[in-house]
Amino acid sequence: MQENPLMPTGQMVVARDFVVRRSELTVPGHSMKMMTKAAASSADQVMFDLEDACAVSQKVEARKTVIEALKTLDFKGKLRAFRPNNIRTRFFYRDLIDVVEAAGPFIDVVVIPKCEGPEDVLFVDRLLSQIEENMGFEIGRIKLEALIESANAVLHAEQIAKATPRLGGLIFGLVDFAGDIGAQELGAEQFFYYNYAKAKCITAARAAGLTVVDGVTLAVRDLEACRRDARMAARMGFDGKWAIHPAQVDVIHEAFTPTKEEVVKALHIIEAYEKADVQEGRGAIVIDDQMIDAAQLRVEWKRLAIARKTGLLAAIRKESQEKHE
Repeated sequence: MQENPLMPTGQMVVARDFVVRRSELTVPGHSMKMMTKAAASSADQVMFDLEDACAVSQKVEARKTVIEALKTLDFKGKLRAFRPNNIRTRFFYRDLIDVVEAAGPFIDVVVIPKCEGPEDVLFVDRLLSQIEENMGFEIGRIKLEALIESANAVLHAEQIAKATPRLGGLIFGLVDFAGDIGAQELGAEQFFYYNYAKAKCITAARAAGLTVVDGVTLAVRDLEACRRDARMAARMGFDGKWAIHPAQVDVIHEAFTPTKEEVVKALHIIEAYEKADVQEGRGAIVIDDQMIDAAQLRVEWKRLAIARKTGLLAAIRKESQEKHE
């Protein structure tokens, strides 16, 4: 995506290599059936999990299944991720080495679980760089996401977010965080009880120019609960949300995808602002009784970035062109 000259990177933190992550569908790494369904889903990113979703007895064998899935499935252009085990376990180093050496060209993201501080990110980054160099892969192409799921991680979110250029995003892990601090709420009131932790993740990610994704809704069959949580996450500033079942993906996308009316309005605002800047030298304008300045452009730019990814922007422009022919 070309950088808009009206919004230099220094002023537009969400514009730096902006990645659309409305949904991240996580599935157990030992189940080829589930991974196949995930690859065929409408999720923006899929994550094959070797950590919590795999029993201890399955973890080693699951590496082979994840490698096979990454190398053979048709992901239809979605981001491909896998989550190794906690770096403090005996499984981690072989998870990373075995999977990346065998399937590196088919991996876009490695998700770091239980990330406690910037040193954890640097450890994974350096080991990953050594694997890439040894295998002749492009160094730095595979990005990282860090799971913020403990009190210590929340307190160090800023340092984690800025640990390495390889880091592409933060994820707030609700369930583990609640367990770490001894809390009980995992449902409707999570945005009240964990407002500080969620806001800290969002702020740290934005300061570093990263994406930031909210955690899961555990009620798999309650799509209204998922819709409620996704809407709250979008209103708070998250870019997307984790899904633990394909049925949740479309509900999540609904919350994080601008409507046609919002996209049309965003186009109008940016075009009007550009005209006012170039022709009249004004940095603030009024549209529909609302003041618009450079700060508002950040919101509109993000809407257009998502609309471009989903094809909505192209459809709107095609419709507009046909009307004028």
